[in-house]
Amino acid sequence: MCETKHDVLTKCPFRANLSGQMRKSNNFWRKGVAVMKCIAGLCSRLAAGVALAGLAWGAALARDLDPAVPADAVEISKRMQCGAADGEPAVFHWSGRVYSRVQGEPDRLLFRGEGMNVRRCVAVEDPVRGKGYRMVSREIMLFLDPKTGEILREWKNPWTGETVEVMQIANDPVNSRPTYPRTADGKPFSIPTLMRQGDWLFMPIEVPLFYHNVLGGDYQDYVGNKYHAMEIFDFAVPANDILDASKPTAYPSISWVRISDWMPWMKMRGRQGQLVFNAVGSKLRKGAALPAVLREEIARNYPAYTSPPPGDDDRPNETTWTVFRKLVDERRSAGKKD
Repeated sequence: MCETKHDVLTKCPFRANLSGQMRKSNNFWRKGVAVMKCIAGLCSRLAAGVALAGLAWGAALARDLDPAVPADAVEISKRMQCGAADGEPAVFHWSGRVYSRVQGEPDRLLFRGEGMNVRRCVAVEDPVRGKGYRMVSREIMLFLDPKTGEILREWKNPWTGETVEVMQIANDPVNSRPTYPRTADGKPFSIPTLMRQGDWLFMPIEVPLFYHNVLGGDYQDYVGNKYHAMEIFDFAVPANDILDASKPTAYPSISWVRISDWMPWMKMRGRQGQLVFNAVGSKLRKGAALPAVLREEIARNYPAYTSPPPGDDDRPNETTWTVFRKLVDERRSAGKKD
């Protein structure tokens, strides 16, 4: 038996040889462990570097947009209005009521309304004004019976007693001018009405309208009949959603008020008074559905309104007044009644 180290070396030569091999193997193992430790250290340092770089990149993405910086103000405006990516459609929906306002009598609830605007925003760039966006859209609003909620095809005018055909609001296109970090007169772009209250960011926009009425004749500066209205849009959105640079868009709620002349199809013949529209809604998240009354009417009579115009759409904007004039002119040229 080989009992001692000397025995291993003298009496058991085959074991001595094995012992030598084991020593060599142990040395190789120790060297391998050292190499592996070195590699592990290198990988650890590399991983730490990558992690730090990732944190730095994440920090850059997670910064808050600053409304005082023109490029950030453009981005805030775009997120409020547009889809999650360049050219991606976005849909706003609203629901509300339409009242009359006539001097000397109580206001009347005339209609309920359901409306939507489908839009896309595309990137634009100007060598002087910088990088911005342009929005193209089309919109529809249905006049509904205030009691039943059904779409009105005809309406009995309570002032004249005449039954008239209802023309739904269907304007295509409704496009905007490009928005850049510098305005047309060279000033830095800003959103002067933007305000923060706690966790919320508000963006009220008032749009006073006073311009040539396409139904009003050629002497409006002398005898009146200018188109005169006011549209008010109040956006509200969680500040963290819209200011976080790592988020591609936001989903604001919106209130919309419109004060305008009578709709031309109401056939009021110059009667004193106005319409007051009041509605609330939001930008819809992906997959959210419009109310059935809108979906079905669009599918039946307004299929183009399932998607926005192309980003390079250069057609002049339409309004209820321009659409109504075209309709009447077409009927007259065809020998039909207005």
